[in-house]
Amino acid sequence: MPRPDHPTPSAGTSGPSGTARVILLTGPSGAGKSRLAARLSSRHGWPVVRLDDFYREHDDPRLPRSPLGIPDWDHADSWDEPAAVEALRDLVLHGRARVPVYDISTSSVTGHHEVVAGPDALVLAEGLFAGRLVEPLQRAGLLADALCVRQNRHVTALRRFARDLAERRKPPHILVRRGLRLLRDEPGVVAAATAQGARAITPREAERELAPLSAR
Repeated sequence: MPRPDHPTPSAGTSGPSGTARVILLTGPSGAGKSRLAARLSSRHGWPVVRLDDFYREHDDPRLPRSPLGIPDWDHADSWDEPAAVEALRDLVLHGRARVPVYDISTSSVTGHHEVVAGPDALVLAEGLFAGRLVEPLQRAGLLADALCVRQNRHVTALRRFARDLAERRKPPHILVRRGLRLLRDEPGVVAAATAQGARAITPREAERELAPLSAR
């Protein structure tokens, strides 16, 4: 649900007092969402929920396949949105949540871990489909802000390929073909995220805007 006035952080106040604490970080694959979340967590002590860990497993019949013959991680149906919302709700309302650890190279969950949040801590939730959570988190009164992280798309493409190659996510020829498609589609990814209610922003701008919130 778009937010035409793009309110500043801590604008989500429709829920119980102190619950509007989730900051969503969405944006194209490789744009720097995870690096931004890690820096903010290190500096301010904010817990991080990796939304990409909520991908469906390879044997789930609901997992869509791409023309490349691999799971289509860029399709919204590849992701378990209700499970992600439930985890964020548990973390904010109860102070802890059990979340999966997903291995893209095998398209499977390899374990689980617990994320803990203090009663006043902001929660960073980062992932490709984070923008889809704007509306349900607003409705639940849990949303503080939603940002679409973006950079020059050619820089993003190079970083994405280097990351995927280093992590051996899939064979190089598959990564090249997928990377070219993502490079072409990136403007549409940003447009979709902003239509969902996220504010397009660079990592540096995001750090500058969010830094004052560490004092809350």
